[in-house]
Order: sequence, then C-alpha cells, then structure tokens
Amino acid sequence: MRRKKLLSLMLCAAMAGTLLAGCGGGTAENTGSSAATQAGESKADAADKADDAETKDTEGSSAAEGGSGESVVTEPTELTFIFADGDEGAKSSMNEIVNRFNDAYPDITVRIEPGNGGAYSEFLKTKESVGEFPDVMEMRDTAVYYRAGMLEPLPDDLVSLFQTTTEFDNKTYTAPLSGENTNGIIYNKKYFDENGFTEPKTYDEFISLCQAIKDKGDMAPLVIGGQDIWHIGFWFHKAYNDQVLSQDADFIKHCYDGSKDFSDPSFKAVLEEMQEIFQYAQDGWVSTPDAQITTFLVSDMAAMMYSGTHMFSQIEAADPNFEIGWFAVPSPDGKLRLVGGGGAGGLAISADSAKDPNKKAAAEEFIRFFFAPENYVVYCDTLNFIPTTVAGIDSHAAPILQEVVEATRNADDLAPMWNVRVGENELPPDFRNFTYKTVVEVVQGQRDIDSACEELNKTWKVSMESFNPLAQ
Repeated sequence: MRRKKLLSLMLCAAMAGTLLAGCGGGTAENTGSSAATQAGESKADAADKADDAETKDTEGSSAAEGGSGESVVTEPTELTFIFADGDEGAKSSMNEIVNRFNDAYPDITVRIEPGNGGAYSEFLKTKESVGEFPDVMEMRDTAVYYRAGMLEPLPDDLVSLFQTTTEFDNKTYTAPLSGENTNGIIYNKKYFDENGFTEPKTYDEFISLCQAIKDKGDMAPLVIGGQDIWHIGFWFHKAYNDQVLSQDADFIKHCYDGSKDFSDPSFKAVLEEMQEIFQYAQDGWVSTPDAQITTFLVSDMAAMMYSGTHMFSQIEAADPNFEIGWFAVPSPDGKLRLVGGGGAGGLAISADSAKDPNKKAAAEEFIRFFFAPENYVVYCDTLNFIPTTVAGIDSHAAPILQEVVEATRNADDLAPMWNVRVGENELPPDFRNFTYKTVVEVVQGQRDIDSACEELNKTWKVSMESFNPLAQ
C-alpha cells in the first residue's frame, strides 16, 4: 500500500508539471505516522561514540586496507549504487571509493548506475517506477521513501559512527554524507583588492558593494545559474531565513494548520529581497546552468557567486591560480543565519534489497567502508564538505574552508534549508520547485508579488489535501 501511495504521488507530481531538477526536499503524508526527530547528542554521548569508534578501529582499518578476515557474504554478491552525479567532484570521489571497495572485497561488487547528471530526484523515482530501485543509494527525499516502506533501518553500529542522525519512529535510515552545505559569497579576491572592495559586514553594505561593482561596469556583480531550478534555492533560502524563519521557525507548520499562508507580510518580504538581489545578476541568468557559473567567476565575467563550499574545488580545478575569497551575508536585521548542521539525507539501503541477507550484509559493509576515515576523507576533501562522523579525518581541505567552519561556529542561527526539514515543517512533494518557478516569474517581472502569493496559496491548498503531517 505504501509503495502504491508513493507511485500515486509521482503521478500527481507529473500531472502538476513540477517534475524539475534539484536537491531533494522533505515531504509530508496524510498519515498518523510520528514525525521524524533530529537526534542531538551531548558531549558525553559523543565521547562514548568516539570510544566505540576506537574499538572498531582495527576492523575499519582492515576493511579499508583490503577486507581481510571472514567474508560478510556467503556467495558472490552484486550491489547497484546510485548517487547524484551532476557534480564532477562527487562523481570522482564516489568512483574512487567504490573502486577501493571492489578491490578490497573480491566477493562483493558495487556497480554504479550513473544518473548522467540530470534531475536526480526524478531519476530515482523513474528507477523505482520501472522496478529498478537500487540496492544502495544517495537518499535525498528520505521522508517520501521512508513512508513508502522502501528503506531499511541502519544497524546500531553504523548509526554510532555519526555525531548526529535523523530518526523516523526512533530508527535511522540514512548515513549523513556531510553537514548541511553552508552557503556564502565566493568572490574574486584579486578583483576586490585591485578595486579597493572589502567584505561587507552588514546586508546594506552587501547591496552597496553589488551596486559599486555594477556601476564600475566591467563585470556582473553576481553570477546565478537560474537554468537549474534548484540553484534558485540558495538565494531563496537566504531571503526566507532572513524574513520568515527569523520571525516564525514553524511557518510551514502554521500554513498547514491554517493560521498563516503565503500572503503573510513576511513571505512577501522574501520576494522583495529576491527582487533586490537579482537585479545584480548577469544578463541571461535564467538560462545559465549551474555548471557554468564557475566559468563566469574565473573568466572575470562576474565578481561573486552565492553557493556552497562544494564550489571551492571546482574553482580550483578551473583555475588553480584564482584567488578565492569568502564571506557570509548577514540578514537585514544584522543577525548571521547560515545553513548548517546535519540533515535527513545520506546513504541508504533499499528495504527490498535487505530481504536478501547477503545484499543486506554487503550494503552495510559498503557504508561502513565508505565512512572509514581513510576513505571518507576523499569525499569530504574533494567536495570541501564538513564531516559527520565521530572519528576524525586527516583533512587536507583548503584553508578557506576554515573560514566557513568559523562562521558556522559564530552564527546566530544554524539550521538546514527550508526544503529538507522533516516532521511538521516538511513540504508537500514538488512544492519547493513550484515556489522557485514562481520566484523566477516575480524576479523577471512576469508576475507581481500579490498574484504570486495567491498562486502559491492555491497550490498549497491542493498539495496539502494529500500531504499534511498535522492530520491525525
């Protein structure tokens, strides 16, 4: 029944015409299932986990160095593995770790099924709909697949590897690949130095900086990859965090219960902030793919981009001599609110696959191997991600990443993006993408703010008829 319900959701999403690419978002279903909880830990708990991790060190090293010892399977076993491969760094690091695993375990073969860089969430849905759901996958829409009964809970020894995990009904279904990707302004430091531009300390100073670069006229202040609808989410979440979450962290919950809607003044302020910021984007931003924004930056076509730390390695690969600067943009009220902490996504195991004892054992061993420090460092360093494991890694990440880490430590608020929250603040399927499309229409002048809010309210009412986490 749960799988049928998931397929129904997919069909409804397709009919709504919102099957667009992007990083996954949480969803909610009209069931009495208890909400997921973000599992936090005290320092004592973390210390206990560190002790546990130390006792497993010999086993982990053995696996990383060649899988010596008794096999975890009773016969040759093959696993299919799918991950979001639109980012070259993710693709290269995942392939390296998979190759290491296959070399270390001759009786287990992990076979990568490439997503070809397309819309990952829709790719995974398509694989499920044709009966080709993978054995192990990077899971983003965790709530959807959990409620459909398609994910296998992780064993306690795997869960104990992580500082925090997200639980659904007191069980963990994903091994978090990284801390939430902290967004900030990545800029051309040489250009700033040559022109006397400095990092702004307030939101108003940031807007003044954008205007000064625009007035100079030699490059765009900002590069935005609007062709990929999920890219809009970087700036949208910043504005949403500034205007909505700063006043009501449970805004989505209150939209479900009817006490608020998207005509709220705070949400209108989000659209106003987006209009203000996007006037400084390059010409043709709506048709620029995310994959090209690095070229704009290193080719002196734009001075700044707003994105996550995964872009550091891409910029270095594009131009090793490019001088990268980074700063966080404060909210208009002077607070520093950043994306950070653990989310609900990560590596997951198919419930159907886990019915086969050999596949279950092999899948758990693969995840255990992936997060062994010797292997996990490849993933974190390549993508400049903050690790999620209790055990440390010998990172060689760029020094600029330490600026990001320091900013997260000093932030007034550190939380996941609006679209990856679970429980009472989950979004209905594809509402995130509809919101981003509506934002683009407003920024381009194709729709005014009042009509945009009215359209969002109509779509919300339709969506929540089938997905309302507050319904009993």
